Amino acid sequence: MAETKYESQVCSIPNSAENVYRVLSNLDNLNRVKDMIPQDKVQELEVHPDNIRMKVDGLGQKITIRIEDTIENDTIKFGTEGIPMQANFWIQLKQVTPSDTRIRLTFKADLPLMFKMMLDKKIQQGLDDAAKMLTQFPYNQWL
Repeated sequence: MAETKYESQVCSIPNSAENVYRVLSNLDNLNRVKDMIPQDKVQELEVHPDNIRMKVDGLGQKITIRIEDTIENDTIKFGTEGIPMQANFWIQLKQVTPSDTRIRLTFKADLPLMFKMMLDKKIQQGLDDAAKMLTQFPYNQWL
């Protein structure tokens, strides 16, 4: 096993870090975009303010993603339960101007070499897609 770290591309959100942080640090807001989640990939989604549980295609069991630590207006760190490896990820925010916050997602996991070879591109693409999706949320409307 090797600890592997992936980082999304840096994306720009036309909003303040405070507003983005308030929305993203409350996982209940996922209920607003449930319909955008591919039903063939994620089933039985349960959303709570500090964690989500779901059944992910290919894993066969429910996994939990939980907020483990936050730095206000800066970082949201998540841990995972129910997956066959140690993994965590975090969202980093950097306010450039009051109406421009940069976001980057980071994922770190202890991946067996075979999994790394099979999942490398999918994990990277997933992080980049998720970062882009987070730029589209109407943060001011969700406060």
